Amino acid sequence: MEPFIQSSEIQYCDSLTKYSRRKTIPVRVGDVLIGGDNPIVVQSMTTVDTMDTQGSVEQCIRMIDSGCQLIRITAPSIKEAENLRNIRNELRKRGYQTPLVADIHFTPNAAEIAARIVEKVRINPGNYADKKKFEVIEYTDASYQEELERIRERFLPLVKICKEHGTAMRIGTNHGSLSDRIMSRYGDTPLGMVESALEFLRICEEENYHDIVISMKSSNTQVMVQAYRLLVQKLNEGGFKPYPLHLGVTEAGEAEDGRIKSAVGIGTLLEDGLGDTVRVSLTEDPEFEAPVAKALIDRYTNRKNHSQIQAINEYPINPFEHTKRESKEIYNFGGQNVPRVITDISRVENISEKEMKAVGHFYLPELDKWKMNDLGCDFVYSGDNPIPFMLPNGMREIQNFEVWKNTQDQTNKYPLFSLQEFQSSDAFHAELNFLEVLDTEIESASDLVENRKDVVLILKTSNAHGMPAIRRAFVHLIQKNNSIPVVVKVSYPDQTADQTMLYAATDVGGLLVDGLGDGILISLEKEGEHTREEVLEQIKLHNNVSFGVLQAARTRMSKTEYISCPSCGRTLFDLQETTAMIRKRTDHLKGVKIGIMGCIVNGPGEMADADYGYVGSGKGKITLYKGKEVIKRSVPSENAVDELIEIIRADGMWTEPETI
Repeated sequence: MEPFIQSSEIQYCDSLTKYSRRKTIPVRVGDVLIGGDNPIVVQSMTTVDTMDTQGSVEQCIRMIDSGCQLIRITAPSIKEAENLRNIRNELRKRGYQTPLVADIHFTPNAAEIAARIVEKVRINPGNYADKKKFEVIEYTDASYQEELERIRERFLPLVKICKEHGTAMRIGTNHGSLSDRIMSRYGDTPLGMVESALEFLRICEEENYHDIVISMKSSNTQVMVQAYRLLVQKLNEGGFKPYPLHLGVTEAGEAEDGRIKSAVGIGTLLEDGLGDTVRVSLTEDPEFEAPVAKALIDRYTNRKNHSQIQAINEYPINPFEHTKRESKEIYNFGGQNVPRVITDISRVENISEKEMKAVGHFYLPELDKWKMNDLGCDFVYSGDNPIPFMLPNGMREIQNFEVWKNTQDQTNKYPLFSLQEFQSSDAFHAELNFLEVLDTEIESASDLVENRKDVVLILKTSNAHGMPAIRRAFVHLIQKNNSIPVVVKVSYPDQTADQTMLYAATDVGGLLVDGLGDGILISLEKEGEHTREEVLEQIKLHNNVSFGVLQAARTRMSKTEYISCPSCGRTLFDLQETTAMIRKRTDHLKGVKIGIMGCIVNGPGEMADADYGYVGSGKGKITLYKGKEVIKRSVPSENAVDELIEIIRADGMWTEPETI
């Protein structure tokens, strides 16, 4: 792999090892300042029809009460844009000064009205006065320039209105809605996303208008992270002002999956000091979004006080492209293997067969057989509490070295060593040994295992700046050409389930999106005393989160993925209810991606990554897609899920669900 040199010319963050917020120009949105030295701002978006003034106001108040500092409202046409005045006036009358943002897609006229009413407008350069027909079109330099001139002419009035009224703007590129023109020249790439925004930004700068925030959103976390990094580099290279960044993962989904996917994308960027305002997009009521965004942001309040990490002078990873770190195959780790899940059960004494369901393995006593679901872990770590029964095929046990060396079955159990134990031991497993080390011990460990073909590293850190500390240890291994497989271990003191999802997704997911890591272990070592039932619940959570992080980082697809939008005033059906209904029928389809979109704005473009799509196209009508291709139009909603399943079946991707 060619080294990527970290220098001032191509730097996408202040430091890869020392926490530092990227310094931007401040942008005023009403009474809220985004960027500069100001705290990261939390925002969300209403789901009520914009023409329902009272419903919108009541929902805005619930959002504000939950911690939302900016509220976005869709304005798909002129009438909704005009009604923003009524919503704003009613909120002000009731004592709420929270700034409003108009969300604009296909209607420049609506944007020009909204810019005179609310504090900020969001435009999507992929479909604002641009062509989006999902066609491959060849553009000459001349025809490309003609399109740019046409866009400039259509966009300039909005820029002048915003400048006159002190209205801020977000230029929000979405991966799935790049214009045909951009697609023809750059393809469906992070570079295409960045250039799409820069075209509009150049027009703004020509007019000396700088009240701008930029976003690069995608439902693919790897693409999203790469696009934001590339944007910062291109802003620096092009001599643009350092504009603030709005962070978000589009169509993240619901519940655990939505939180994990959001954190993999957003958290990875926050770790490197990127991001000035955050929106977490969940297929839930919008008042549930702000607390999740705040939980992500709050981790960085005192982060700059972390222990020092050795600087990276030469970065051997291309941050704009996913390339898995080369690692040798040891047993079933590394090489071409998917990342492995090790689940910590060490706090449960004499665990029973029945209790192994917490790690996705189910014992059927009447048949004396085991079954495993899609979230059945690969290894369990039992520590000092060995498992008192024979494990099923497909799962292995890791024991602390002191226990393992006295066990009768040293073949089917595997030892975990500390660095000191490993250095002094003369007893090892013939095929697979685990060596647990801190990031600060990586040099000693690297020298110790360099030529061994029977060792996997378990790598952890005690540094508050966790992900960069572990990343630094990986850099050491790469620079030393040490290809030992590495499992990343994280552990947290007692905290909420949401925090565990968000923190693990950030700390491990941030490494995985850069191709670093051959496994994940969420440890119980920092947990306090709990009842047996509580510990088993924690184990189940850790096991599920581990698989969720691997899936969200696009490194191991173990379950069906739902790319569902968070709903808004444009939505043509109940997204939460519909998502639950589709999930109930299809969640056994391992690795299949299904897009569920409320309307055409969040339709084939926004679900660019999906294998199949279910998109609202009218009241009670659904359009069904395979990829970006329309398969059936105007399907009655009561038949649409059955019709979707038939499309999947005809494509050879359907399997019947098993009962456990």
